[in-house]
Amino acid sequence: MSDDAAPPSLREVLDAVERLYPPGSAQSWDRVGLVTGDPDQPVARVLLAVDPTLEVVAEARSLGADLLLTHHPLLMRGVHTVATTSAKGATVTELVVGDVALYVAHTNADVAAEGVCEALADACDLPSSEPLVVVEDQPLGRVGDLPEPVDLRTFVRGLADRLPRTAGGLRVAGPPDAPVRRVALLGGSGDDLFDAVRASGADVYVTADLRHHPALEAREEARGGTPYLVDAGHWASEQVWLARAERALLAELGPLATRVETHISTVRTDPWTFVVGADPGGTA
Repeated sequence: MSDDAAPPSLREVLDAVERLYPPGSAQSWDRVGLVTGDPDQPVARVLLAVDPTLEVVAEARSLGADLLLTHHPLLMRGVHTVATTSAKGATVTELVVGDVALYVAHTNADVAAEGVCEALADACDLPSSEPLVVVEDQPLGRVGDLPEPVDLRTFVRGLADRLPRTAGGLRVAGPPDAPVRRVALLGGSGDDLFDAVRASGADVYVTADLRHHPALEAREEARGGTPYLVDAGHWASEQVWLARAERALLAELGPLATRVETHISTVRTDPWTFVVGADPGGTA
């Protein structure tokens, strides 16, 4: 950050954020935008994170961040108190007391050109992709072809190398030696898009939060064939967006970028910490 110029205002930074991730492109049920902060406050440091947890807010305060830009909302559903007796109330208090603005780009970041699904497509090694489905006039998910077919084991190992490590790793449904080339994907929860995945002709579907019954039914419908399933974990499948968002924000800020420091959160907000009793025979 340049020492000879005042930092931009929050309003100026959010103008750049909203050009990248227009709030109007969010799904109708979503809650995006500014949660805490004064549009006129200066922003010299920005921290990007997936989740606005207490630990992430503490990290923002320790960095001296003026803006915390997260993917997931803090206040998705209505609340009736922000007393510190609840985690959400304590988080709001820490943000306000620490003079940290919180801004959320959620489903509007999922569908953007510099968004979550594009970042996950990069992690899947797709040179190009197209929308998996259109929901509320917005392109959701991606589907594309690998440069060359690979077996399912090789594909998932490559994806694991490009995603942040988690306690649970990647869960896979399908024969390790099965060939795959066409890949469908959706960062975050995606077990409601199996019809679109089948219609896309995908050999494998990469997403997260795959529940027992939808996943089992999808495999039954496939009769052991495609699409195979990869549950990459909610946090891991979206954390890869942060570096892309950081680059995009600095580029969008233009000359103002020299007055702003950006940081990517080092906090792993995946809730799982270890596993017990995993079947070694299922390790590919």
